[in-house]
Amino acid sequence: MEASRYTKAGSRILIAVAVQAEHDVILQALPDHARQRCDVIIVGVGPASAAARTAAHLATESDRYRMVISAGIGGGFAPHAPIGSIVLANQIIAADLGSETPDQGFLSVDTLGFGRSIISADRRYTTELTSALRASNIPVHVGAVLTVSTTTGSAHTTAALVQRIPDATAEGMEGFGVAMAAELFRLPIMEMRAISNEVGPRDRDSWRIPDALKSLRQATRILAEVL
Repeated sequence: MEASRYTKAGSRILIAVAVQAEHDVILQALPDHARQRCDVIIVGVGPASAAARTAAHLATESDRYRMVISAGIGGGFAPHAPIGSIVLANQIIAADLGSETPDQGFLSVDTLGFGRSIISADRRYTTELTSALRASNIPVHVGAVLTVSTTTGSAHTTAALVQRIPDATAEGMEGFGVAMAAELFRLPIMEMRAISNEVGPRDRDSWRIPDALKSLRQATRILAEVL
């Protein structure tokens, strides 16, 4: 859904993050003029917490906002999203929302007819931010960002996700929940992930969270100028 299809036109931007470290990095990176028009809230880990807390905030404040952004660190799918790069979503996909079957494998809620698992990110601002990041020599890739309740930790699951969603670029745990809340209040949504690790067999020692937070800080400075 594009921004022009939404009816509300507040002046502020709501940035939803999962944990305190992401909150602090983003808030510190916003220049003074941007802090006056951006609110950064912690919505917790996972799509359920993210949806509930974002919706609870918007329930009394939605008229203030013109956009919602799900931001933070996440895993990147090779070769699109190396560690330290930025991923912007063109689609936010609830990758494990559906049913497992013995003969057909995974079936999404869309296929089952029970709902939807894909929300499109705002195209205009995603395109503008992509251009601005590239102009600042910050590595960025636009693609599908997957929301999962259990982070991927094996080669088998990684391969299955890529086979099912060839455009899979990054993985997080909050994007779809934040996006559902934003849509409930007819607000456009973006998702921005700084990559801390490669999606695949779990190897905690290879994660580079400080590098990802540094990239998140750099990208937030650019975000403040674009929005």
